[in-house]
Order: sequence, then structure tokens, then C-alpha cells
Amino acid sequence: MQQNGPKYESHLAPLRIIFAGSGEFGLKSLEALHQRHHVIQVISQPDRPAGRGRHLHPTPISAAALASDLPLERTEDINSRQWPDCDVLVVIAFGQKISPEVASAPKFGSVNLHASLLPKFRGAAPIPHTILAGDSITGNSVIRLSPRMDAGAVLGQSRLTIGELETSKELHDRLAADGPALLLRVLDDLAAGRAVETPQDESQSSRAGKLSRADARLDFLDAAATALKIRALWQWPACHVRLLDAAGGEMDSLSLVRARVVPGEGSRWKAGEIDGGGAVSAGDGALAVEILELQPAGGRPMTLEDYRRGHSWMPGMKLVAPK
Repeated sequence: MQQNGPKYESHLAPLRIIFAGSGEFGLKSLEALHQRHHVIQVISQPDRPAGRGRHLHPTPISAAALASDLPLERTEDINSRQWPDCDVLVVIAFGQKISPEVASAPKFGSVNLHASLLPKFRGAAPIPHTILAGDSITGNSVIRLSPRMDAGAVLGQSRLTIGELETSKELHDRLAADGPALLLRVLDDLAAGRAVETPQDESQSSRAGKLSRADARLDFLDAAATALKIRALWQWPACHVRLLDAAGGEMDSLSLVRARVVPGEGSRWKAGEIDGGGAVSAGDGALAVEILELQPAGGRPMTLEDYRRGHSWMPGMKLVAPK
């Protein structure tokens, strides 16, 4: 396994780790733990039907555990049985609530890697909510498991600058690569008895709940909010639009990937209409949204420049939400 992202060197004895995770966000951390410590058990969600044929597919963590020949248990309820004795339970993007009895069983307790600077953005979708909020700084937090979601004491944090045009998918991948070094450092602190547990400031907490397709609907009433939403919701649920010609005929179905705010051409254009410079007018026309990257239905992501080589994108055409 090849590790990317920040490096962390340690000379302490390896720990016996149980890893509970399901999503892609935990893959690089599982790799790092497998290289540095003894992963004695991987726990993930059961295989789920996916794709056109609705065939059962393993979670990304299950697939990685199988590929690395790690002991794997797929369960609907982690609290329904006893697990092997271990030093630490590491939980990353697992998707199940863990009981205090299970969390407190390991020698050094249980920790969770979360993709935000807690107490900000507690919940299932911290990365898109961070971009939606217009934040310029984010990071990872390693915390104690808590009966309340993402409310445990902070054991360590890292910080990353969010790129001006960065999408959630890109930020997800950077945070996933940043996480292992932070996690390994915290585990060493626990083993060495030097870990510092800092309670979260409840007055600064905010929520980052799951997102749905309804959250991705665009109306182009606010240029800044629209540009943030496009970047924040790529790749899931993604902002889907229909491209209409000036007469209202449907030309194409698109997913918008990346956008930025540019000066508009005034009230000559209605919200959602393509203006004379190729941007999409927003609000009263003072500002517009420049689409930098999009994905046609059944195609691949491409720049708007590449899209316009084979498709019409003319002033007066309009982007509207799906029916």
C-alpha cells in the first residue's frame, strides 16, 4: 500500500487496533494503521445493492480489508456482540451509533476522525457544509467517541486552506490524505500517556446534516450562494440543470462542477439566462455565475470551453432546475 499526504514517524510499539468504517474517507487511514500498527479487526456495514443490476457491493472499507487480507466483519449493529480485546477502537465514517460499552472497552478507549474543525460542522456532511458556509480554512479533528454526535473531547486537529475554486470531492480527497498523520500522532500520544483532551465549546457548535437532491436545486437568485453550492455539492448530490434554448426548448441535461462569481451585465438578462459574455446572470443582473466546469448527461466532466466546441451555449439560453 502506498501512502500519500503528511508523514508521521513513530518509534513506539505497535498497538492492537480495531477499525470501524465504511466510506472512502477512511481508506488512507486504514492503510496507515495497517502499516504502523496491528489491525486485528475491521468492522464495516453490510454489502448493499448498487448499480443497474442492484448487485450487492461491499463498502470501500470492506473492499480494502479484503484486498489486504485483514479480518473483516460486516454487521448491521456493532453493539450486538463482543469484539476482541484491543488497545484502541478507531472509527471513521462508519455510519452506526456505538454504545458507551463498546467504546470504553479498549485499553485506551475509542477515537473518531472527523473532517471538520470541531465543534463546527458536526454531522454526516461536514465537507460540503464547510464550503457552503464560505469558509477558507478547514481541517481534521480526532475526538473521543461521545453519546452525542461528534461532541467528544478533542485530542488533536490539523488545518488546511480551502482553494478558491475547490470542490467538495477535491477537499474530501485532501482531508482524507491529511488524516492519517494526525491519527497516528494522537494514537502515539494515547499510548505514551501524554494525550490532552480538550472539551468542545458548545457555544461554537454547528450542524452538518445529510444533503439531498432537493438541496442541490438552483434558482440563480444569489450569485455567491449559487457558485458555492455548485462546488460544495460536487459530486453528491450535484447541481443538475436543464439547458434551454431561447424559445424554451430543452437542449441538454448537465451537472455543474465548478463555478465562480463575475460581474454581470445588468437587468438585460433574467436570473438563469446566459449573458453576452457566456456567464449565467443571477439576481438583478449585477453579478453573474461563470460556469468553469460541467458534466453532460452520460459524459465526463469537462471545461465549459471544451463543452462549447460541440454544443450550443449562446446568450439568451437558460439554465433551469430539473422537472
